[in-house]
Amino acid sequence: MNKLKKLVITTGLIISMSAFTLNGTTEAATTTHKVKSGETYWKIATKYGVPVNSLLNANNAKGSLLYAGTNLVIPNTTITAAEKDLMARLVHAEAKGEPYAGKVAVATVILNRVASPDFPNTINSVVYEKSNGHYAFTPVQNGAINQPSDAASRQAVNEALAFKGQGNGSLFFYNPNTAVSKWIFSREVTVTIGNHRFAK
Repeated sequence: MNKLKKLVITTGLIISMSAFTLNGTTEAATTTHKVKSGETYWKIATKYGVPVNSLLNANNAKGSLLYAGTNLVIPNTTITAAEKDLMARLVHAEAKGEPYAGKVAVATVILNRVASPDFPNTINSVVYEKSNGHYAFTPVQNGAINQPSDAASRQAVNEALAFKGQGNGSLFFYNPNTAVSKWIFSREVTVTIGNHRFAK
């Protein structure tokens, strides 16, 4: 009798766990967004922090035309909430007082480094990368990375994620008025935004 009870309980647990797992997978795979008047693929991609190209591909979009009331599939993202938060804290610390476009560009540098074979391949390892005993980003060295981000920095991260795969491929940024490395001045400048030069 005890063996039968154990068998029934075990079977019940397996079924419950399977249902939970399947339910979690189904929900993640079927995230949808109902298009509102005035929305664009860009706005929706930025809202969810997914690359606009992925959003277009997931919905087999042939153009940019959207109709209010249409349901769009939102593709899954590989970027976690913790990674977005880490990026936003770095953006806030590095680009405080800079124009919004500069905040987006700083977040884009992080993503470009993850995609580059010359840098680590995760957001955490890019942000915390050390070279010759020094962190790649000053806010990690001085602890400013531990301060909370602001709404503009969080939005800038989502916009950089939406922009992913486009742009000039910037891998570095610096303030030409305070930079001490001669090497950084040898890099090809892609754009200047506020006090920062972006380069590759």
